[in-house]
Amino acid sequence: MAAMTPITVTMIPTMATTIEKKPPLKLRHELKHRINPQDDLIVSARLRKLFPHDPNGGPGGSYRVCSLYFDTPSDRALRQKLDGVNFREKFRLRYYGEDTSFIRLEKKFKVNGLCGKHSAPVTKEQAEDLLEGRIDFLLESKNPLLVELYSKMRGQLLAPRTIVSYDREAFCFGPGNVRITLDRNLRSGFDSRDFFNPGLVHIPVSDGLSVLEVKYDEFLPQLVRMAVQVPGRQAAAYSKYAVCRRYD
Repeated sequence: MAAMTPITVTMIPTMATTIEKKPPLKLRHELKHRINPQDDLIVSARLRKLFPHDPNGGPGGSYRVCSLYFDTPSDRALRQKLDGVNFREKFRLRYYGEDTSFIRLEKKFKVNGLCGKHSAPVTKEQAEDLLEGRIDFLLESKNPLLVELYSKMRGQLLAPRTIVSYDREAFCFGPGNVRITLDRNLRSGFDSRDFFNPGLVHIPVSDGLSVLEVKYDEFLPQLVRMAVQVPGRQAAAYSKYAVCRRYD
């Protein structure tokens, strides 16, 4: 019997994906109250005695937050919020004060009343490209959040829509991973090209009220619950983006 010729099998390597994995989904509780200036003075004085300010805050623990929200031509993000859709999401760019060296793309979402957020850093040059419609870098980045934004800008025509800015005083408390914020002087801008313009004049839309927000993980400590008590005020749904869109 003739010897059999050995057969050489060439293994074809499996192509590994080059897109990073998204971080685990982490959901938190979120409570919001709109409070008048007098209640703001009382609550903020109480919080300053009990909790440390966010270490990233400026003098007095306050800093400016500037965000640029995205939406579709049919205002999908806005409509989902107004209609109370159980699962909804919003994309935004955000930076703090006038420091444009730290800019983040964020996707905020709500699931069954709980909130969560994915974020990724972008440079000012990348953000400016995004505002001008040059978005190929999103796909080339291999970052899952940036790639998702690219897909939705192409498929859903998601685009920069409204600038939202306000002054924030933030407090932290370790148990429950609690973060308490007082957001004041809510303002709106309509031209996304002015997102990085420090001299931009925004239109005030707060009606003189502040927004008290409390975010926490599994439980809200009783100390925090008592500290944020405002007589006659109940937690209610509130969206800074939706409020600013009323002035389009």
